[in-house]
Amino acid sequence: MNVLLLDDDPVNLHLRGAILRQHGYASVAASTIEEATELLDQIDIAVLDYHLGAGKFGTEVASKLRQQRPQVPIIIMSATLERRFGGVEDMHLLKGHSSVEDLLAALRSFEARRRGSPVVVDARDFFYSRIAMAIGADVLVQIFDAEGNWLYVNETAAAYLGQPRDWYSGRNLFEEIPGVTADWGDVLRSVAETRNTYIDRTRRNIFFVNSDGPTPSWSVLAFPITLHDGRPGVVVTARILERAPTLLA
Repeated sequence: MNVLLLDDDPVNLHLRGAILRQHGYASVAASTIEEATELLDQIDIAVLDYHLGAGKFGTEVASKLRQQRPQVPIIIMSATLERRFGGVEDMHLLKGHSSVEDLLAALRSFEARRRGSPVVVDARDFFYSRIAMAIGADVLVQIFDAEGNWLYVNETAAAYLGQPRDWYSGRNLFEEIPGVTADWGDVLRSVAETRNTYIDRTRRNIFFVNSDGPTPSWSVLAFPITLHDGRPGVVVTARILERAPTLLA
């Protein structure tokens, strides 16, 4: 799949191109409407930034592409909800809210459609990722069922805990990390079953990572959630309130 990337920001072009290559896509980059227009015969999908500055818009390229090659899917990336796209786009991703995973999912769906394959969307991961996005990327987020089985962790929590993010789903906290104290099992069950919220500001290393030296002070919040399959679950979030002086030195 050869993907056209149009953006007037060279950093965005570089990052998106690198991400696509990591996931098996080829890409051609353009920073102007003129550059993009010259590439229209070489592409399978177009990812176009809406606002290019100086009164230029990616929808101009979209219109030309729709006229020349109407079968090529078009994804518009914008920071606005204003629908001034003239109906030429197949999908609209909102900057600051749509994630890298959304872009990759869109590309996979278009690729599958082109091959005549069914398009399957992981609604569960989408559901949990939106919860994590609303909480904030700088907060450690884990989602459990009442028995302590992981349903989801965000990238920040996965990096802190030391495993890839997709390692956790379906594993049990208490089996994988035996050092977790039994009272956390009580907390998870209580929050899931009673639908109450649990708040803890502590230095007892809530996210279960043994470390050398003083432990930072955490602000921990566990609140109830209805899981994708209707069962009761728990969202556990943690943010560092302060670090011990030795850690700041």
